[in-house]
Amino acid sequence: INAEYMGQTDSAHMDPHGSPLPFIHTVFRLKRTLRTGWVRSGVARPESVAEHMYRMGVLALLIPADMPLNRDRCVKIALVHDLAEAIVGDIAPSDNVPKEEKHRLELEAMRSITSTLDPAIGTEIFDLWNEYEQGETPEARLLKDFDKFEMICQALEYEQEQPPLQLNDFFESTKDRFVTPLVRGWVAALLQERAQ
Repeated sequence: INAEYMGQTDSAHMDPHGSPLPFIHTVFRLKRTLRTGWVRSGVARPESVAEHMYRMGVLALLIPADMPLNRDRCVKIALVHDLAEAIVGDIAPSDNVPKEEKHRLELEAMRSITSTLDPAIGTEIFDLWNEYEQGETPEARLLKDFDKFEMICQALEYEQEQPPLQLNDFFESTKDRFVTPLVRGWVAALLQERAQ
C-alpha cells in the first residue's frame, strides 16, 4: 500500500474555483508508482502504473470496428482502471490483502480522487472505474483481458531485454484465464514468440 499517500485526502486540497489541478497532481503519482510485481521480481527499471495504463489505452485503439462494443468507452476505461493506485499503491496478490479489503481501499481512493472534480466529470470517471471493477459489461470483460495481456506482454519484453530473467509466474497466473477471442489470439501469438 502506498503509505506515503495514505491518510491524505485530496478533497482537502480542492480549489474553491473548481480547478482540476488537485486531480492532475494525483494522476502524476501514477508516474512514480512502480508496478509491484516487477519490483519484487527484480526487474531493472520496472514500469510505472501510468505506463501500464497508457499501453492499455493503446490496446483499446486496436479493437476491430466490427466488434459489438464501444471502443471509445474502452479507451476511457483503460485510462482510469488503475487510478485508485495513485493513493493506495499497486496492491499485488503477494501482499495478501483480501479482495474485499483491496476493493474497499480502492473505492475510498476513487471517491476521494473524483470528489475534487466537477460532479459530472467526477461521476463519469468513477462510473468508468466501477464498470471495470464489476467486470460485467462486454467492454469491462475485454479490458480485464487487456490488463492480463499487457502484463504478460511486458513480462516477455523484460525477459528479452534482461536475460537471464525468467518471469514464468506471470504467465502461469494468467494461463486459461482469457475470455475474449480477440485477446486469446493475441496471447497465442505472444506465447509462440516466447517459445522461439
